[in-house]
Amino acid sequence: MDEKEIKVLNDIGRNFMKCPVWDEALRSDQDKKLPQPELYHEAAPDSEVISLPQNFEELDLNENLFSLLRSRKSRRIYSEEALSLLELSFLLWSAQGVKGRRGKRYATLRTVPSGGARHGFECYVDVVRVTGMEPGIYHYLAGSHALELRSRQTEEDRLQAVEGQKWAVRAPATFYFSAVLYRFEWRYSIHAHRIALVDLGHIGENLYLAAEALK
Repeated sequence: MDEKEIKVLNDIGRNFMKCPVWDEALRSDQDKKLPQPELYHEAAPDSEVISLPQNFEELDLNENLFSLLRSRKSRRIYSEEALSLLELSFLLWSAQGVKGRRGKRYATLRTVPSGGARHGFECYVDVVRVTGMEPGIYHYLAGSHALELRSRQTEEDRLQAVEGQKWAVRAPATFYFSAVLYRFEWRYSIHAHRIALVDLGHIGENLYLAAEALK
């Protein structure tokens, strides 16, 4: 890629971040009274589902916010110890947990903020060392606080998923988030994609702090 192509792509990215288009007459699918997308994915038929514990008061957590913010940092060296199922449950709940609902199926209230309460991300976790769980890729069922097994992973699969970063595959669990963009677009139309990026930042920080809180 030459310098001219790089400049063009940089200009596209900057224009996207500036949000130059704002049309007051623009009507989203919500304005058009089109059906609302699902709030979260349900379990696939006949999938293996694991209910997750929620007795988080039994965890030995650092609950001092100042201490958490001061000690939070990125880490590339992981313990060889397995996570407990309760610890994994706490991390999932912290990142995407449902605390309540508005209307019959209008919106979910979660542990993380989201523009318009759209919550357009699905969480998947690559389990390697979690007590009582078989290794594999699991989908987090936010509506029921459970996990469903989606697939088994080989060491090669896991390494490929993290772009060959060997340190990353040593983690007891790796979290992945996929965007269901129409959940954002239904309300925000062409402005949805910036909101999605901000939302993912909220999720990541919640997960960081929850992991830091585990002693």
